[in-house]
This record gives sequence, C-alpha cells and structure tokens, in this order.
Amino acid sequence: MKGKFIAFEGCEGAGKSTQMRLLSEYLERRGVPHIVTREPGGSEISEAIRKVILNGKFTSMADECEALLYAAARAQHLADTVGPALREGKTVLCDRYIFSSYAYQGYGRGLDMAFLENINSYAVHHFMPDVTLFLDIPPVLAFARKHGADKEDRIEQAGEAFHKKVYEGYRALLQKYPGQLVPVDCSGNKFQTHEKIVALLKRAGVIG
Repeated sequence: MKGKFIAFEGCEGAGKSTQMRLLSEYLERRGVPHIVTREPGGSEISEAIRKVILNGKFTSMADECEALLYAAARAQHLADTVGPALREGKTVLCDRYIFSSYAYQGYGRGLDMAFLENINSYAVHHFMPDVTLFLDIPPVLAFARKHGADKEDRIEQAGEAFHKKVYEGYRALLQKYPGQLVPVDCSGNKFQTHEKIVALLKRAGVIG
C-alpha cells in the first residue's frame, strides 16, 4: 500500500470533522490526492451498519453487539474504501478507527479489552494507520463547543459519566500505545490546532 493513512480520534465534539476538513484543504492546495472518510461508515454497507449502531431507538442493544457491529463496519470499510484508496497512492483521512472501540466499548462500556483487540485485529488483519491523532479536549468542554449532545445519536446520549470514562480511556491508551496514538492539545482555536497537526504530521514524515 503506497498511500498514507491518518486517523483522527477524540471524544464527541472534539473537533475531528473540523480538523479533517482543514487538513483536507491543506492537502488540496498542495495537490495531494486524498479521501476523507469516517467510521462507522465510509462505504454503502458500513453506512447501513452505522444507522443501526447510532439509532436512538435501540436503547436495549447489548454492549457486545455494539462492539461486533463496529468491528464489522470497520472490516467492510477497510475492504471497500480505505484499502483501495491506499493502493492508489492516496492519503486517507479517517474519522475514528480501532482506538475508538477500545475507548468507547472497552473503557466506556467496560468490555474485556482482549475481546476487543481480538475482534478488531481479525477485522482489519492488524492493519493500522501511519499515525492516529487524539484530539485532546475533556468531554465537558467538547460538548459545550457543539452546544450539547445530538438527541438522535445513541452514543452521544450515553450520559456524562460514560463520556468521562471514554476520555479517561483515551488518556490510558496514550500510555499503552505510545507512538501509535499521538495527543494534540486542542485548548486553542481551530486554526492553532490545525497548525499543530500539520507540524506533527510533517515531523512524522506523513505529509510534506
């Protein structure tokens, strides 16, 4: 695979979509072929799975079912979208990847981490991004930025305690996976954060 794979992680409202858009514009100005995609979703089948996962009506969904659906969507997304783009030499900007499952279903839901590692390793055949950026902002501040949770999104409606566990999970993952999950201080405005991301990716040799 010739292209570069950049994943963005963070709590709800951390600014992933904004930073992906700014980075996409940066790459566009420099003539770098790339795609912008997301998880769950990013392909026809994965988007269908996304609708099931996030449906606010499915409040009785078992945590194990949720985790398996995320892994299934990820496997299809890699096969349909990420893999082909990388083989074509394109840079892939992806909203979430494996660390979301570890943070949300592992630390947030309390599922066994070995179970999550096994199903996700099988789903993606151990294929990981060149760099995964963690947009570091506490959930209370993140939700304030986006003016509250989405009432139609089952995950966003999980409650403050859940999202605090997710954030603490990401902080723990930074220690467990140094070099794979890279923190980005998001205390400044969106343009300051963008500059930090570009500088970080240049140092990592992922972009020019």
